[in-house]
Amino acid sequence: MIEVTIDSVRISLMTQHRVVVLRETDSQRYLPIWIGAPEADAITLRLQGVQVERPVTHDLLARSISTLGAEVQYVVINDLRSDVFYAQIVLEYNEREIKVDSRPSDAIALAVRSEVPIYIAEKVMSEAGRLPDKDVAPGILEGDKGESSEPEVKSEDLGVFADFIEELDLDDLGND
Repeated sequence: MIEVTIDSVRISLMTQHRVVVLRETDSQRYLPIWIGAPEADAITLRLQGVQVERPVTHDLLARSISTLGAEVQYVVINDLRSDVFYAQIVLEYNEREIKVDSRPSDAIALAVRSEVPIYIAEKVMSEAGRLPDKDVAPGILEGDKGESSEPEVKSEDLGVFADFIEELDLDDLGND
């Protein structure tokens, strides 16, 4: 298993979809996972230390696990099938290890509340992990704090967004 940290939670300006970027702790390799807005908000609220008046769903889950006498040990993104990621929440209860199937977004939201490690299975990282592109990734993953001019972005660097960009009809733009 490969330990990762949460590098960022991003919002697509075009679609409002969210992506959580997990970065390998001892490497620049990262794994982006598209997640829902509620889960993205739950992760972000906790990472930013925002206190809410009433517990959100993941707070309730963490409290329930604790109240029942179990303890979250870690979460792992353990599989990738048909472009869908799968995860497990690993609990300790009565000196037994219990694995609970989970969506990665829920597992990550619980991990940040329980302050436990997040892991990715080797086969998942090998299949879906990415290394930053030397020209594009510094601006995307690290906020582009350098003084150099913006890197040239080529359509082949855009991956999943290239098809969307190709389909845009800009001829009617501004013709109201």
